[in-house]
Amino acid sequence: MALFPAFAEVSSNKLEDSSKELDWLNNKSFQTGHAISLHSRFLEKESSVSRDVSSADERQEEKSNVPPKRKKQKKTEQKRKKKKKHRKKSGRYSDSSGPDSDTIYPSDLKKEYEGQRSQAAPLASRFSWLDDVQSPTEQTFCVDRKPDPANWTYKSLYRGDVARYKRKGSSSLGLDLRRQEIRWEESEKKKGADKKKSADRYFSTVTRQILRSEPPLPTLPTKPEGSNVIKSSFLPLGDTEDKKRVETSARMQTSSENPLGVYDSSTSLWLQGKGQQDQQEEDGQTDLSAVLLAKKTEEFNRQLREQPADTQLWIKFIKYQDELSTVFGGKEEQLGTDAVEQRKSSYKAVLEKKLSIAERAVATNPKCIVLQLERLKICQELWEPSALAKEWKKLVFLHPNSAPLWKKYLLFTQSYFSNFSVSKVNSAYGKCLSTLSAVRDGSMVSHPALPGTEEDMLDIFAQQCHFLRQSGHSEKAITLFQAMIDFTFYKPDSVRKLSTKQQVDFFEPFWDSGEARIGELGARGWKAWMVQQERGGWIQPNAEEEEEDEEEEEEEVKDQSQPRWTVWLDVESSRDAAQWLPWRPDKSKGQTEEDCEDPDRQVLFDDIGPSLICLSSPDLQLHLLLWFLSFLGLPVDSVFSDALCQSDLLLENLSLLTQGTDLQHPLTSHDLPDLGINAVGHMTTLQGTKKLAGLGKHGERFVTNVFNMVQAFLPTHHRAVLSLCWMQYEKVKVFHCLQGSNKKRLRSQGKRSKRVAKRLLKEPENRSSLVLWREYAHMEWMLGNLDEARKVFSTATAMGGTEGLSSPSFCELCLLWAQLEVEDCTTVRGGRLKDVTASPAVSVLTKLADGNSSFTPASPQSISPVSILKARKAYEQALSAGLSVLDENPNSPPSGKKGPETLRLRGLVGCSALFQYLTVGISAANEVYSQARGKMEELHHKLTNSDGEAECARAEFTYITKLASECKVLAVQQAALLRYHNSVIVFPLATLRHTLTSALSSWPSSTTLWSIYVQVENHYHSAGRARRFFHSVTKDSNSVVPHLFAIVAEQQRKQLVDAAQRSCSHDVALPILPENGLSHRIRRLFENAIASEMGAHCPLLWRMYMHFLVSEGKVDKARGIFYRALQNIPWAKGLYMDAVQLFPEHLQEFTDLMMEKELRLRLPLEELDILLEN
Repeated sequence: MALFPAFAEVSSNKLEDSSKELDWLNNKSFQTGHAISLHSRFLEKESSVSRDVSSADERQEEKSNVPPKRKKQKKTEQKRKKKKKHRKKSGRYSDSSGPDSDTIYPSDLKKEYEGQRSQAAPLASRFSWLDDVQSPTEQTFCVDRKPDPANWTYKSLYRGDVARYKRKGSSSLGLDLRRQEIRWEESEKKKGADKKKSADRYFSTVTRQILRSEPPLPTLPTKPEGSNVIKSSFLPLGDTEDKKRVETSARMQTSSENPLGVYDSSTSLWLQGKGQQDQQEEDGQTDLSAVLLAKKTEEFNRQLREQPADTQLWIKFIKYQDELSTVFGGKEEQLGTDAVEQRKSSYKAVLEKKLSIAERAVATNPKCIVLQLERLKICQELWEPSALAKEWKKLVFLHPNSAPLWKKYLLFTQSYFSNFSVSKVNSAYGKCLSTLSAVRDGSMVSHPALPGTEEDMLDIFAQQCHFLRQSGHSEKAITLFQAMIDFTFYKPDSVRKLSTKQQVDFFEPFWDSGEARIGELGARGWKAWMVQQERGGWIQPNAEEEEEDEEEEEEEVKDQSQPRWTVWLDVESSRDAAQWLPWRPDKSKGQTEEDCEDPDRQVLFDDIGPSLICLSSPDLQLHLLLWFLSFLGLPVDSVFSDALCQSDLLLENLSLLTQGTDLQHPLTSHDLPDLGINAVGHMTTLQGTKKLAGLGKHGERFVTNVFNMVQAFLPTHHRAVLSLCWMQYEKVKVFHCLQGSNKKRLRSQGKRSKRVAKRLLKEPENRSSLVLWREYAHMEWMLGNLDEARKVFSTATAMGGTEGLSSPSFCELCLLWAQLEVEDCTTVRGGRLKDVTASPAVSVLTKLADGNSSFTPASPQSISPVSILKARKAYEQALSAGLSVLDENPNSPPSGKKGPETLRLRGLVGCSALFQYLTVGISAANEVYSQARGKMEELHHKLTNSDGEAECARAEFTYITKLASECKVLAVQQAALLRYHNSVIVFPLATLRHTLTSALSSWPSSTTLWSIYVQVENHYHSAGRARRFFHSVTKDSNSVVPHLFAIVAEQQRKQLVDAAQRSCSHDVALPILPENGLSHRIRRLFENAIASEMGAHCPLLWRMYMHFLVSEGKVDKARGIFYRALQNIPWAKGLYMDAVQLFPEHLQEFTDLMMEKELRLRLPLEELDILLEN
């Protein structure tokens, strides 16, 4: 039939040929009969429409004759008209005016016809309600032939179409209850559970991730590879065609840039100054990373469901959210208009997500303190400080026996600026120690004492003393140590079995009695006082014993022409150096407590009583004394000093970062490293005048009294440790005088130190102590008395020469002697040994290996080559025997005194390596060190991984600590020897650099190794290698020491670059140096350091940051850093003193802030004005 019905008959009368030619115009599905029936029905509908239009006109005329009504009725009529008009427009036939309104389409008629047919359809082909069925005999079901596309899309039926049944009871009919049973695994579901567990829609996050993870299905067929078919039934729309079209258009458009047509599309676009859009590639990479992270998240969820008690897994999942946010939140930040606000909002969203995970972990493991601490760490950036403080108090109340939790709580309390005051923090320390003492004694029955409680209590006590020192209250800190030593070593036997609180109650009358205390003249102790009280009291001492030479008071203000803030700093520092001892009334002079000019110098028992603890272990009692000596500025044992360096809260001295610069003694200058902790009485600015070692006349007398009084109650090996500390203290004072230019002071200090050393060596128990003889000989060598020092060395070796290589002390003695001889030989002979057999160092090391006690190096004789070979063989055997002891029982360290003795290999390894260096070469010496370090570090790795430092026993922990200290000493010896060899002979630095990087990767908190590394790397202008290494170490280390040395290295490099830029302009001085990028790098290093957990509470780091910004001329930013530092270290008085020096116009503000926070202010501004007037 024809496509147009009106011409159907005309087209049929034409010839067949013409119909075949116009066959494409025929519509075979069209029938003429249908068209006629539709046309007749159209005429009927048209007449009905005309009748409707006429009736509508009549209604309008009637409405015009109606009188006006109320407004409310009019509004209702208008609404009805609008609704009626809307119905007419939305119907099939509209009665509105216009040519389009009268048109009736055939499709509408067909739909109406089909609707009429469907009304007469039987029940089996349509849906209906059962109540509407007239005859019940008809079929009560229907067949739905219309397909549901949702079933194909979601691969399942709609849940509403599936019949659900409710089970009544858990049994089943027809079963033998004795033999058969049915268990229903599904649990009872709540009514609202179906909504949560419903199928996810296509727009949900889970569905999008699934669609993104699956590879896209090919929507278009592609050309098969290897086919030669050119024609196809479809249009190829592959990537190759797009590329060809783009290249063709590029050639057509850029004929001038690409005249020959040999450039590809990217090159031609580059010639035009355009670039390709890589957005699709970036989106593909982002989607791929998102898919991988989504799979990793699913893996975390699966593991946490299977292992909900795994604490480390929860912490890893919490930290994983940061990595997750960088992928899913990166694109939003780039597309946003305000990037800063979006970054803050996304960061807050990540924190809230972390908090929800942490709360879920805590709910699963309510007794895990680590998860509780992680939760509070996240809450610090979300909650208000008051709410956070309440949560901390609640947590400490629930776990009063956890010492690590108390340490975290105390750190939060003393860094909580808005509620900080020295008295509140001091009372918090007292409450902590009294609670832990009650737990240890068993008074608190609800919570048992955990292992290691006494050690943690001693650490908290020492932390409290350093807190008081840093806040300026050195009198309270000294009084705490005095009371603790008296309470520990002079305790009466009658009160030893009582609880700690009862012992403190008995101790209070003695402390308030006014009797002499530890370090004061005439002190006898608590025990002797109680015995004498039972007998009737003390006999008054003679007045001659109490007489002291009164010193003439010096004028505090030496130069009144100086600025006001300078005078305040000088007087404040001088008073802190002179008045660190608590004031006591002198009864011989008739003084009372009212005679004290500064009431803060008096310490009440209420301030120290709650902090007194009981120490039952002799080792812990020795540690208490070492803490006190270190507090006074004395050098202590290397093992104990390593424990001190782990506390970043105590670092506040720049000497930590500038040590190891003594080029005249490259082998022996690392024996006593500086810890970077200020001693009592050394409160000053960061870059102020460096005070000499020592505590003044009264301080030295106080230290001497402490030594003389305590040594009588210690065992022999503990007295040897204290004697060594005293000898090293005298040596340190000589070393500081050598650095100055005052020869008179050096001479007088040398005499005093030699007098103390000889007095110590005259004691019967110290006469055979090779350690003390070693220190005394080194002191003589430092003073320039080489012949006298060699005599002392000869005397000491004659006493211990029979022991040979089996004695660690004897090996260390000979090693120091040989190192000093090598350094002296270098200065005399220009750094090269012409004759090995005539070297004094080789003679000393050879006789050590032979076991010959006749050491006469003053006139060394030539050594035979046979003796050298024998000595080398002896060293090899002794070294292999010493290292084999470590391999016997690697998982069970030796106990008793043999344990530490087997670890003291520094002397043996050092002597063997130095002997190999002098006789063979640097490669042989390096091999000895590498072998020994490899064995010991492997053992340390096994012990720490098998037991864990926190979980192992106290003896094993001490063994591991000493092993780590020994490894560090060997690494320092190896690096020092390689550096010395590089300074005397041309030698590549690759070996030294490899040694330093490997050692620092294992021991990132070693300040000596870092100082050597910085000095080596700063000789080169290329800083890429050092920066990469610093980044790798700081990323994985919890210590702040690598951050500090990374900053120092960049600052030294900046000084070199600035000096080079100034040297380029010989005529005109540059007012402002051109920017080289190092300032921004240094600021970024500071920000990364203070963003870490321990760096935020390191006083040295904040003070360095302030000084750096002021040196760059950014005073306002430096003030901002000061106020940021107050939020983290409000207790550090040195920070306020630096602020006075850098921002002197705000002196009044800073002193008022110190008084508000109860920091020790020794010179109020009112008194300063009086001093300036006088």
